[in-house]
Amino acid sequence: MIRKPLRKAKTLKNAQRQRRKLSIRKNVSGTAERPRLSITRSNKHIAIQVIDDAAGKTLFSVQTFGKSAVKASCNVEGAKLVGEKLAKDLSAKNINNAVFDRNGLRYHGVVAAVVDSARENGIQI
Repeated sequence: MIRKPLRKAKTLKNAQRQRRKLSIRKNVSGTAERPRLSITRSNKHIAIQVIDDAAGKTLFSVQTFGKSAVKASCNVEGAKLVGEKLAKDLSAKNINNAVFDRNGLRYHGVVAAVVDSARENGIQI
């Protein structure tokens, strides 16, 4: 089930992103064999969650902050490192296919670099 935000978006840009996010999530769902890769990007950090929507569980996450962080920043080079770590962790769990949820973000720059790096390391998205 897709949850809408509780309050109205304060800016037009946030409203447009929320609309894109809901329209993407309407069609994208993850399973245990083919989980959903949900990306979150800020000005400083990148985080990717690997989610099994059928069970309602987050399998694991890869991010540029926290204890088990990839030592990188939110630029294209850092995104490539995050994509490599994501591919290694997916391969360790014997997962070769995944569905990508861009979370309302444009498929450009950092977001595209993460996915391209994961594809180069053997994950089919």
